[in-house]
Amino acid sequence: MPVELIARKSRHSLPIHVVSGTEDMPDDARAWARANGFAAESGKALILPGEKGALAGALFGLDPAQGNLGLGALAKALPEGEWHFAEPPADPDLAALSVVLGGYGFTRYGRKPGKALRLALPAGADGDRVKRLADGVFLARDLINTPASDMGPDDLEKAVRTLARAHEATVSVVTGDALLKKNFPMIHAVGRAAAQAPRLIDLSWGPKAAPKVTLVGKGVCFDTGGLDIKPASGMLLMKKDMGGAANVLGLASMIMAAGLKVRLRVLIPAVENAISANAFRPGDVLASRKGITVEIGNTDAEGRLVLADALALADEEAPHLLIDMATLTGAARVALGPDLPPFYTDDEALAAEVATASHSQEDPLWRMPLWQPYAARLASKIADINNVTTDGFAGSVTAALFLKRFVEKADAWAHFDIYGWSPSDRPHGPAGGEAQGIRALERMLSNRYR
Repeated sequence: MPVELIARKSRHSLPIHVVSGTEDMPDDARAWARANGFAAESGKALILPGEKGALAGALFGLDPAQGNLGLGALAKALPEGEWHFAEPPADPDLAALSVVLGGYGFTRYGRKPGKALRLALPAGADGDRVKRLADGVFLARDLINTPASDMGPDDLEKAVRTLARAHEATVSVVTGDALLKKNFPMIHAVGRAAAQAPRLIDLSWGPKAAPKVTLVGKGVCFDTGGLDIKPASGMLLMKKDMGGAANVLGLASMIMAAGLKVRLRVLIPAVENAISANAFRPGDVLASRKGITVEIGNTDAEGRLVLADALALADEEAPHLLIDMATLTGAARVALGPDLPPFYTDDEALAAEVATASHSQEDPLWRMPLWQPYAARLASKIADINNVTTDGFAGSVTAALFLKRFVEKADAWAHFDIYGWSPSDRPHGPAGGEAQGIRALERMLSNRYR
């Protein structure tokens, strides 16, 4: 059930009592809870009866260890109507946001959204901020959930243009063989076999004199694995391989809606890694924008190739901060699972800021090492570098080290190896496309540039 935020409660609003045990319950609700076997289980709600069959409020169980995101279950646990928190939440923004996120549903293909639950903003909450965060998360989720039949490179470009119009940003696009003329050979090579032409999408917003913040998102709209073809089970979720692009667009939406004092640039190499007679091959050597030659050890490691050309372009103007996000490696999932994306940076101050924001926003991220000795494993006998290692070890680390070769001038750089997907329902969102890390990054950027 979608959630509508209202500025203040009316006299018809019903109270939500968030409890972790019977001792937290109002005195007049304790007997009712006992009679109904309600023991404040986390994520469970018990409706309280009023006079003449009316509702008087609700008890909602929440394990304190679960954090504010557990409040997202309220969106589905409560009946339609107007509600408010009986006791002020410790973090009013995050409490309200969690409920809104829990009401998300992907409705493009006929699922009915239902009537909205109305939630009064808790005291101290910034309603505008909650809305822009929710809008950014929902944009990322919607883009990832859309199948490749409706989210190819053409459609991803349209989504960028729609976002740009909403915030008076500018967009330029280099498409097809023009990529070769403009020196983006690896983006062209990865995407040339697809029915829709590969492209580099470039969005700009904000005063030119402001600090430059550049976001680069992997936009592989579908990944067959190329000629080193994936098995069917490996392709099943590959509509989400543009999750990096979806997430940087969600973050860009938050930044622009907040009016942060930055010169924002968003670069998205949008391609489909398809199979055709002109597909790039294992063993090929590709030129890159930066002049580094890359031997192709595996065509299924294509994301780092398109990112490398985009990062090289971004790096040329020496941005103050350069961030890339990509659904890059299965190795990251093996190491940390689907809910905890690793990030890489050699900037200690930036790493500390990201970690602090991650904790405060309950948006999990975990720093991993750019372990330089592993870079030797990307050696090639015929080119400057290989796009994969041969031993299969530390795949997420070596992918980050590969990308690092294409960044030299940026004041600070960070790489986020996200999954972009939730394999199961959670209180703050259903299974499916997910925004990861962008709420933490919004907080970090707001602290820096507001």
